[in-house]
Amino acid sequence: MIKLIVCGACGKMGERILSLAMKDKKFEIVAAVEKKGHPEIGKPVSGSNLVITDSIDKIINKSDVLIDFTSPETSLLNGKLAAKNNKSIVIGTTGFSQDELARLKGMLKPVSAVISPNMSFGVNLLFNLVKKTAKTVPDYDIEIIEMHHNQKKDSPSGTANKLGEIITAELNRDLNKVGVYGRKGIIGARTKNEIGILSVRAGDIVGEHTVIFAGPGERIELTHRAHSRDTLAVGALHAAKWAVKQPPGIYSMDDVLGLK
Repeated sequence: MIKLIVCGACGKMGERILSLAMKDKKFEIVAAVEKKGHPEIGKPVSGSNLVITDSIDKIINKSDVLIDFTSPETSLLNGKLAAKNNKSIVIGTTGFSQDELARLKGMLKPVSAVISPNMSFGVNLLFNLVKKTAKTVPDYDIEIIEMHHNQKKDSPSGTANKLGEIITAELNRDLNKVGVYGRKGIIGARTKNEIGILSVRAGDIVGEHTVIFAGPGERIELTHRAHSRDTLAVGALHAAKWAVKQPPGIYSMDDVLGLK
């Protein structure tokens, strides 16, 4: 069995990962972890003999892999612990700055680490479709619209940023220079190379991403809608099973799913 630590265990994603992992005979959950001061610390995890803990240090050596859906600051700390103790890790946290992401990847080089802003099988297929479309119609106007629940803290979503990065890499543009995040006022005509990235926050939307390619007389729309966080949790657990079998390296869901 794969011995698993779930970090961010009381969050929306952590709860679903825990629930599905407890039903999966390939996993033994050795710890459910939350940040210090969390009100659930010391309380039992429903359906198990686990209690929520705020410390990984004493239990990390009992594990094979960590799954981390927390915050950039916490993921950096958990990544450091994983590297120090030679443990695989799967990170689905979003909201990293470029510097933070570079630091995270640097520290995790000694272990097998899967880092992805979205673990959904469907979203990772969307990444590939978007890349192919951008290559095929490079002169079309491109806009990205993402929708999430009203409690999401980072904007735009990590998935929307990843879509923008894929498109701009394919078109030899710099997202930092051509990304336009919302529009207001008399802004003038759309520039040729800009990529619009627009965020919606409302209700309990799990996640929706649409990429629009608009040209003369036609429009292509590629959309992924997540109806349940279980799609992300299933992907994260699949990534954990895959990661423990890999040599040290920084991997994406493309690697996990064989899409490269």
